[in-house]
Amino acid sequence: MERTTHVVGQSGAFLDALELASRAAALDRPVLVIGERGTGKELVAERLHRLSPRWDQPLVVMNCAALPETLIEAELFGHEAGSFTGATKGRPGRFEEADGGTLFLDELGTLSMAAQDRLLRAVEYGEITRIGSSRPMRVDVRIVAATNEDLPDRVEKGTFRADLLDRLSFEVVTLPPLRARAGDVLVLAEFFGRRMAAELGLEWQGFGPTALDALTTHSWPGNVRELRNVVERSVYRWDRSGPVDAIQIDPFASPYRPRPMPHSIPGNAAPVQLTTEEPGPLPRGEDDLSGDFKSRVSRFERELLSRALSENRFNQRATAEALGLSYDQLRHALKRHDLLNAGG
Repeated sequence: MERTTHVVGQSGAFLDALELASRAAALDRPVLVIGERGTGKELVAERLHRLSPRWDQPLVVMNCAALPETLIEAELFGHEAGSFTGATKGRPGRFEEADGGTLFLDELGTLSMAAQDRLLRAVEYGEITRIGSSRPMRVDVRIVAATNEDLPDRVEKGTFRADLLDRLSFEVVTLPPLRARAGDVLVLAEFFGRRMAAELGLEWQGFGPTALDALTTHSWPGNVRELRNVVERSVYRWDRSGPVDAIQIDPFASPYRPRPMPHSIPGNAAPVQLTTEEPGPLPRGEDDLSGDFKSRVSRFERELLSRALSENRFNQRATAEALGLSYDQLRHALKRHDLLNAGG
């Protein structure tokens, strides 16, 4: 993996995590990198490799969540020709590719128990066996793994091997989320803004007060990745001179954004859900408490439909949208209460 990377930040929590990673890099031991999505786990994994004695050897990356469970083991350990359908020729796995260097296993928590079993043997003994082969081979690989899951909790629940976690957690580097990195939001925003302006051939003039307020008050659940997208999008959309002063956090925000469709229920006699809001008080006619439960519910439903039709000028499509129904669901309910021609 060859690329230009930048690790930017000045907060104490972030610098402490980097210092821990830098110290662990020199040791030929597994390291586990923990952090929420978008906190920079892959950048830290690359730092661990570049500062290690293996810096001039391969850094091989495998996202364990990107492959179906049936292919994970073949990707990790390789396979021989004919070992499964479609395996027309032998292929080395990621362990063989990383021999002498570092193997970065991202999204470690998604590995199946079977893959965990084979990974444990590779970590413990430095031996792997291709699928379809009976001949083990030795590999010299340092493992760095990352996850956003609580692996000790997974061990307690029996979904992650305790002995594998013991082998991989010689050192654990936990990356702080952006909300815990005091002062780093503006440092990162300035870095991303300058870089985007340079890419567009613009003169960078910083952020205006409205933009600064938006940047510093958002909680950044997507962390650095989310911040980078927001800043770069804001810079390229800014079509005026002077500092960038408009920040759009949510790119999906629009008055024309499609509403979620109501869940369709198969069958012609499907029950109709009339509203998704908290139920209000029943309409109080002079006989609204008379009769059995079914008739009282029916009167309430008819009153609700009549009121919604009136409020939407008897436009049935607008009424359906206001009630959170599909058009067909509304028509079915109106027909049941003899309101199809109401207002006509």
